[in-house]
Amino acid sequence: MIRDFGIADREEAISYYAGFVGSSYMLGRALTSVIWGTVADRYGRKPVLIIGCGSVIVFNTMFGLSVNFWMAIVSRFILGTLNGVFGTAKAYGCELVRDEYQALAISAASTAWGTGLVIGPALGGYLAQPAEKYPGMFASDSIFVRFPYFLPCLITSVFAAIVTFACLWIPETLHTHPAKNQVSAQNSYDTLEVTFGGLDETKEWQRKSSSEKSLLKNWPLMSSIIVYCVFSLQEMAYTEIFSLWAESPRELGGLSYTTEDVGSVLSISGIGLLVFQCSLYPPFERIFGPIVLCRIFGIISILLLTSYHYIAKLDGIALSIAINCASLLKNTLSLSILTGLVILQNRAVDQDQRGAANGIAISLMSLSQAIGPASGGTLLSWAQTRQDASFLPGDLMVFFALNVINAIGVLMTFKPFLVERYRN
Repeated sequence: MIRDFGIADREEAISYYAGFVGSSYMLGRALTSVIWGTVADRYGRKPVLIIGCGSVIVFNTMFGLSVNFWMAIVSRFILGTLNGVFGTAKAYGCELVRDEYQALAISAASTAWGTGLVIGPALGGYLAQPAEKYPGMFASDSIFVRFPYFLPCLITSVFAAIVTFACLWIPETLHTHPAKNQVSAQNSYDTLEVTFGGLDETKEWQRKSSSEKSLLKNWPLMSSIIVYCVFSLQEMAYTEIFSLWAESPRELGGLSYTTEDVGSVLSISGIGLLVFQCSLYPPFERIFGPIVLCRIFGIISILLLTSYHYIAKLDGIALSIAINCASLLKNTLSLSILTGLVILQNRAVDQDQRGAANGIAISLMSLSQAIGPASGGTLLSWAQTRQDASFLPGDLMVFFALNVINAIGVLMTFKPFLVERYRN
């Protein structure tokens, strides 16, 4: 899309400009996520979900109809500011189930996000420029010739419209009680909190001073959010880099893949991701706990990323098998790490603060994810200009930088930095 806009003066600069399109959505989301979290705590989870899904219909369509670089930037930015879905969905999923099922509920929400990160580029790979790829199905004077990237956005917007309509029937999980009947309200509230971890702990938490209940002074929450931001930065940078790297020519260290090739790889990753998160992650979390899993998966990710440079030297069926296995494993490990940290965040607060807590998490995460695509695209663009450097030439520098961020995240999972709130 950036190539067709004609804003990049050379092949290596495409990654640089593409990074800013990816970052604009995250920047918009960073500016408003706390507000949406507060709205969700005050007015309910359901209205925020409906508004967020509805915004996708309008501004995702606008993105597909972009005629220049700046229109693409603005449409993505506005979509980010109006979309408070992810944080609210995490709080919603946590409130639907008892403690022993929270890992499954939150992994479902995280899987939706992670699968979107995989299936989205795959959808674009198959459906972008349809008039060129499928001339027998699309007329030469159709709208898809004028707007070659509209079809995948249109499909996504139609799906968002169906989801928005379905949201009208979902139950509200935020329970508020009228002040005139405080005794009855307190009894109902106590009953609800028994479900989420024990009456004794709830009363103990309620007896704490307001300063102690401040979200910014809740270290179990804030430490998990900070670690979450580090891994999110790495994940978004990787997501941006992978597609650009795979489509780069061989002489620049890439795989010379087409958009369809990248779409196929990401589709396989999405299927594997869905299977692992919904079937294997919950029992793993119960056995090892979210923190230990973060450490194990983080270390494996470092070893995996190191292999990417050498995978690029393969060709034929060996390359296809290796890159599909590596992509599937990398996306699964990354999402599992983020899911564990989301579990820690939701366990660190009670229901009356859960929306705001997730809003803070999404806001800070979005800042790091806004940096991720822009820095990832810039890093790849720079690395491709130093193919003959004596120190970490070409894509070796890219994967080394990703591993440095990964290693920092792993180190931050140890005490005294990362603290878990234990329930009675």
